[in-house]
Amino acid sequence: MEQNFVLKRLYLFLFWLKNARCVALPQSMLPAGVAMALAYPSPDFSWGWAVLAVVGVAFGHLGINLWDDYFDYKKYDQNIRNRLSSIGIRARIAKCDYLTSDEANTKQLFFAASFFCAIALLIGIIIFAQRGAFILIISVITALLGIGYSGTPFRFSYRGLGEVVIGLVFGPLLMAGVYLSACGNLSVQLLFISIPVGLLVANIVYTHSVIDFEADKAMKKKTLAVLLAKKNIVNFVSFLFIFLPFLFIGIGIFLKILPVGYALVFAVLYMAIYLFRIILLFQSELRKKIQPKWWMGAMENWKQIEAAGIDWFMIRWYLARNLLVLFCLFIVIASLL
Repeated sequence: MEQNFVLKRLYLFLFWLKNARCVALPQSMLPAGVAMALAYPSPDFSWGWAVLAVVGVAFGHLGINLWDDYFDYKKYDQNIRNRLSSIGIRARIAKCDYLTSDEANTKQLFFAASFFCAIALLIGIIIFAQRGAFILIISVITALLGIGYSGTPFRFSYRGLGEVVIGLVFGPLLMAGVYLSACGNLSVQLLFISIPVGLLVANIVYTHSVIDFEADKAMKKKTLAVLLAKKNIVNFVSFLFIFLPFLFIGIGIFLKILPVGYALVFAVLYMAIYLFRIILLFQSELRKKIQPKWWMGAMENWKQIEAAGIDWFMIRWYLARNLLVLFCLFIVIASLL
């Protein structure tokens, strides 16, 4: 009986873990890992506090993803994406499928989102007791921006500010929080790393909004791409999100704030160029099929993605994510050399 209870609770946790888009966890875990690597040389570095902060970040990210679904679903009937698709507008139709299929309801979603965020909050309070008030300030700002991403009253993602919020939350704020938790102080070097990382995380969201431009416009969802409207401006901003991180690292090396070893990140410049190219290609040749190549990195469940007919979306999303993965990996290697 007790074993049955445990298994049911485990299944429930895994169910909500999947719905919280754990596949997107690299967006937070990679910046957190980079912050840990940067803090590691400090004599005050603590593995315990560092790992606890990373766990808190993971639960906070999952909770915010669920809140995003909750507020989005409340604002829109998600079947609208199916209707848009049926009239020829390419729309990703997999969002909130656990709600549209009646596997769960909004009340259960509310409690699941609250549960994940409550764990993150508890961890934040514990770290605050050790590291001081600045951790609390970072946590509160991050929570307000994260929930306000699609939640009332701010709805940043509906006002063209979603990418700005994502860049701040997953770049400077998250990395400062983990770095401070790990060693108790901050550094100028962290700024020159956290801004590029934040830009690449924001790029994943922006790439999403560029690909979903027509659907978002039809739904009157004011993403940054919809707000910019003109194709050449949309593409220029995409160029900035993808390539500014490399410029920041170059400037940091030139000013001798970053060691020359950080030039390792330029090894993924080709991936960045290819991503920008296929974003442009999507706008001119919507139906052109692109197959994954080994150097693009992991693209999980590709056969199922093709069968679901969302490969056109996922190959660009995966490539934007994998660019972040490799960029962060080279930062970690450079910081530990």
